[in-house]
Amino acid sequence: MHRQSLVIVTPALASANNGNWQTAHRWAGLLGPAYRVRLAQAWTDGDEAMLIALHARRSAASIAAWRVAHPARPIVLVLTGTDLYRDIHTDAAARRSLDLADALVVLNELGARALPEACRAKARVVLQSCPARAPLARTPRHLRALMVGHLRDEKDPRTYWRAVRRLSGRADLRFDHVGEALDPALGAEAAALAAALPGFRWLGSLPHEACRRRIQAAHVLVQPSVMEGGAHTVIEAVRSGTPVLASRIDGNLGLLGEGYEGVFEPGDDAALAALLARARDEADMLPRLAAQLALRADLFAPQAEREALHRLVGALLARPSDR
Repeated sequence: MHRQSLVIVTPALASANNGNWQTAHRWAGLLGPAYRVRLAQAWTDGDEAMLIALHARRSAASIAAWRVAHPARPIVLVLTGTDLYRDIHTDAAARRSLDLADALVVLNELGARALPEACRAKARVVLQSCPARAPLARTPRHLRALMVGHLRDEKDPRTYWRAVRRLSGRADLRFDHVGEALDPALGAEAAALAAALPGFRWLGSLPHEACRRRIQAAHVLVQPSVMEGGAHTVIEAVRSGTPVLASRIDGNLGLLGEGYEGVFEPGDDAALAALLARARDEADMLPRLAAQLALRADLFAPQAEREALHRLVGALLARPSDR
């Protein structure tokens, strides 16, 4: 049987080693058995049956070009954190992408409420996934906290660093940060902090497999972002049995659950420091957080993402066009 062809447009390809690339690459694999899938940074021409575009603003030209060339063929727009919580509220091209798309994919359970009301009927939740892994051995001699996120304002690394400074007198707490210095000023701050505090390590950019193993080995993952569509590092922590301390934003709560205990207000380094201290000092805290997350782990299984994705793509390709 002839397989229909799809194109996935992502502003970031493999060299970027970021969430957009991870999503696009994984979706190509999940869809590959049923469809012919091409990955591209932009779309200018082609005879594919469907466009799947990541990022409303950065893929706006591709979305507009597709709609001109293929007025009746479907567009799936996957909304990132900067889309949902910034660009669609301020950028005309991003808003135009919402209008042109046939389906709007949000990557956390609360994402649709950030959309303009007129667009919410087009929203579909597709939670990202990863294989489950067992935690690696964790020393009882100290607690190791880990942040994984490139150094840029949206990830708010400074809140993590301020919390590290607050706790710098405790030899039983260790702190790691994995992420490339996309902002040179933040890179300089990370290097200075690592030089000043023996308990803090900035590890720079690491391959995905190395990051995954560090998440497995950490006592706790810290996710302080002010803007997230659905952080894959949080999903990897949940699927590795690693508790998470996260900022109270929809992009995090839409993965962890609105009743999750291990959250702090965005930017509140004192609250984060208090949670980190409790994670070390209260014997039942990390097991309690891990038990809460274990109840949600199956939501992020590869089979669940595969089924949601195939339902969405299959329904759009089978739908008569009303354009």
